[in-house]
Amino acid sequence: MLSPGPWISRFTALITQLGTGSGLGTGMRPLRGLPRSTWRRVRTNALGGAFGAAFGAEPAGERLTRILNSPNFSDGAFQNPVPTRRLVYDRSPLEITRSQLTANRPRRVPAAAVPLHRLRPVELAEPPASGLRLTWLGHATVLAELDGRRVLFDPVWGERCSPVSWTGPRRLHPVPISLTDLGAVDVVVISHDHYDHLDMDTVRALAGATEVFAVPLGVGAHLEHWGVPAERIIELDWWESARVAGLTLTAAPARHYCSRGPKTSPHLLWASWVVAGPENRIFHSGDTGYFPGFAEIGRRLGPFDATMVQIGAYSDFWPEVHMTPEEGVRAHLDLDGRLMLPIHWCTFNLAPHPWEEPAERTVAAAHALGAHLAVPLPGRPFEPAEAPALQLWWRAVAVVPKGAELLVPELDTPITERPVEGDEVAV
Repeated sequence: MLSPGPWISRFTALITQLGTGSGLGTGMRPLRGLPRSTWRRVRTNALGGAFGAAFGAEPAGERLTRILNSPNFSDGAFQNPVPTRRLVYDRSPLEITRSQLTANRPRRVPAAAVPLHRLRPVELAEPPASGLRLTWLGHATVLAELDGRRVLFDPVWGERCSPVSWTGPRRLHPVPISLTDLGAVDVVVISHDHYDHLDMDTVRALAGATEVFAVPLGVGAHLEHWGVPAERIIELDWWESARVAGLTLTAAPARHYCSRGPKTSPHLLWASWVVAGPENRIFHSGDTGYFPGFAEIGRRLGPFDATMVQIGAYSDFWPEVHMTPEEGVRAHLDLDGRLMLPIHWCTFNLAPHPWEEPAERTVAAAHALGAHLAVPLPGRPFEPAEAPALQLWWRAVAVVPKGAELLVPELDTPITERPVEGDEVAV
């Protein structure tokens, strides 16, 4: 979720400067109050170029017909599996902007360079001995190699998660490997259309090296708008499955929303994903609030050799569309997962919590509930069957107030894990 922040005011000012060419005039009312038809003109006509393209496209034709016939579409929009509020505040939306600008400011970014493992193509040349290898590349981007196939989840190589290059949340660490060095993948899986999960330039770069893109209903309109051939896009509703390269991909429910502008997109679905091969089965949460549906996903599609679960970018202002770390661990257990890889933290500053807090709280919750956890350096491949020992590598660069109580003092160690070739460890 790309939450309101300082980039919103600059974006609003830019739209205002477009004047009557945008259909808004100079006396623009708040963007959230725009009629949908007006916002569509702003996006497709007035902005133009790469800026306008980044907003994507609205579903039409047969794609729209399928959306309107979905059992999850009612009252003019896709509905969450349980009642869900996008934002929660006592007084006004200004509370959220104020919090984004001021809360925990010194602690929301690391004090030094984030430790990385610089991933080399040779490390991926040999197939995993167990048949399953995961490489967390930062935020929600994960390369999964299972049963001889390569699946790339929510790939974002962009410097910012934003429709423009000059503002928006900027990357806090480099991507551990270039797209060129990563090589071809069998399928790219997209959970929803927010900028920190669906990056236009990354999709365009992957279009020539990817056999299939799997997306929730409606999101294919964006990809097709950016040049991905329609025949290489698979769009699924919740609980629908498709066979791709010997794997079974299933879109599962999630509790979130879609939007690449100031208004929620009613015709675009969001999803978590299950990928099952002949021997291994994995789950990727995308963005989601906690809900009872995780247990149903586990019953119907589990158990899972590994789950990749969102633990960061949570806030009291949006408690129903993002999980806290404790909820993430609970979801992993509901899913009947054997090992949990925490995702959606470390890479972008998207919420008022301290940078390292998602990892700390996840470790504490997993320790309390007996969950098996792997928290590797970004870029470090591992096989869930032989997961690396847990090391608190983030503490080397976290801004922690003097005297702050550690959530997991029994695991406190002076530095990260022992470096291996390719690691860049902060000192």
